[in-house]
Amino acid sequence: MGILERAAKAVATGLVVATIGLGSSAALAQEKVRVALGDVVSVETLAFLVALDRAKDKGLDYELTSFAEEELAIQALVGGQADIGVGTPYTIIQKAKVPLRAVFQMSRLVFFPVAANKYQSWKDLDGQPFTFHARGTGTEAIGDIIAAKEGISFGQRSYVPGSENRIIAMMNGTIDATIVDLANKNLLMAKAGDKFHVLPGLDAKPSDELVFASQKWLDENSDKADILVTELLRTWQEMNDDPSIIETEREKRNLLADQPKEILDEVTPFYKEGVENGLFDPQGGMDAAKADFDFYTKAGQLEGPADSLKVEDFWDLEPLKHAAEQLGG
Repeated sequence: MGILERAAKAVATGLVVATIGLGSSAALAQEKVRVALGDVVSVETLAFLVALDRAKDKGLDYELTSFAEEELAIQALVGGQADIGVGTPYTIIQKAKVPLRAVFQMSRLVFFPVAANKYQSWKDLDGQPFTFHARGTGTEAIGDIIAAKEGISFGQRSYVPGSENRIIAMMNGTIDATIVDLANKNLLMAKAGDKFHVLPGLDAKPSDELVFASQKWLDENSDKADILVTELLRTWQEMNDDPSIIETEREKRNLLADQPKEILDEVTPFYKEGVENGLFDPQGGMDAAKADFDFYTKAGQLEGPADSLKVEDFWDLEPLKHAAEQLGG
């Protein structure tokens, strides 16, 4: 079943920890950059793994911990257990005054509301249960904006991390309405298009996943930040020119080597479709902040007005600027 089988495996393991680095002594371990990924290691996060491995070639040793929930990855940085995180930390930056800063836009919000056929419109979902990825994340923001626009209120909210897992739940009849990513929307329609359909979504494409770090770590490790962001930007630009580069690099670097062939066959189609749908910004989110402020204030996850928010309070653009200069952008 491809993605569905991988998702089931991810649910079973819950927390996946992968350590990739040189040596095993305590001294070397302390030198590693600790990366907290707020998602499962999968085809969808493969481009990030490629960029990390390329950064390792440039001297950036790292340790990657994959959390089943984005909130856990953010808390790992807040608590000092990680140096680099992947998620959407806007809310906690503002409300908790935690000095975290985004440095790269990993992906945009290209998501699709899907529902069982008994809900033919958003009006039919007034007062009905709805499932999101996690509290305060992009899927919930999309739902809140659409609900406000349609003049409806959701009933009970539930949270199931991972589009793959929500698709499994829909196929099993556990949930009837949710928001999923591009690949899983296509999968659901291919396998059960007679039972589910796509509801109207949003045209805006704000940030979904950001790479972020504490300002203190960025100030004290500017060389490491520059290596990481440069390799992220290099990978994203090459991917937008030729999406098959991710599979080429995966095979070269033996990434996701434990995955079955049917999973690995999805790599190039996923990134090709992602590029075609604007999922990956070849500029790394250099101009993303303003659009993000507008989206997340409307969603109630940032206190506005949007034009009162300052980019420097949420982003440190210096590593991205250095990367663009180095790559000739």
